[in-house]
Amino acid sequence: MLRTLAAVLTLAMVGACRPANYTDPQDVRRVIDSLNTKLVAWYSAGQADSAAQIFAQDVWALPPNSEPLVGRDSLRSFQKNIFATGKWQFTMKTDDVVTSDSLAMERGHYTLKVTAGPQAKYPSFEDHGNYVQLWRRDADGHWRTVWEAKVSTVPLPAPPTPPTPPVASSKKT
Repeated sequence: MLRTLAAVLTLAMVGACRPANYTDPQDVRRVIDSLNTKLVAWYSAGQADSAAQIFAQDVWALPPNSEPLVGRDSLRSFQKNIFATGKWQFTMKTDDVVTSDSLAMERGHYTLKVTAGPQAKYPSFEDHGNYVQLWRRDADGHWRTVWEAKVSTVPLPAPPTPPTPPVASSKKT
């Protein structure tokens, strides 16, 4: 009986030593995975308004080969424009999540297939690469992306070969 009581008291003391703002990394990983699943579905459906809700008001998104998008409204506008020009099929897979209190850093990889529509100013293309996202648990308790950077692993196309200059004729007249 005394051993049982001592074990219970020890467990209670260890639990009491945990900070009040402790964040369970496995819980955060499940939340991030769930939000990423929703994001992929919203991207595929072209739903920029829904997708934007996953991002913080003060988000910095760094899409490949583009200027930074600062703020949720800027990101939403960018997404509406790109979704209107074609069909976006997107996947993302979390490789790791590290947490500390109300922050979490996610590292993963993505694939993207874009089928250009008639109004697109670009051809259809495919991309894949890696990404990092900094998540923050906002005051309302929701986890949102604060910083996002996607890094393509697809090599850029080689620049065109310059034309060969004509060879000067050596004929004498």
